[in-house]
Amino acid sequence: MPQRKVLDARNTFCPGPLMELIANMKLIGVGDELEVLSTDKGSADDVPEWIKKVGHQMVGTTEVNGVWHIVVRKAK
Repeated sequence: MPQRKVLDARNTFCPGPLMELIANMKLIGVGDELEVLSTDKGSADDVPEWIKKVGHQMVGTTEVNGVWHIVVRKAK
């Protein structure tokens, strides 16, 4: 059963959240999801671009009270 891990990158700035995501993607299994919490709006653009480039899947992006919730699924 797929797992979801939350990665709290609030109050860090680009490229911090993306670097944390890249490091943590190596630690989860294929099919598992990472939810990145970020207060840096740039992450909402950077993360999907990286995900597309490396071949993982975007699950969704929402913004709640100034915090971006960016969910990605490891595809390989």
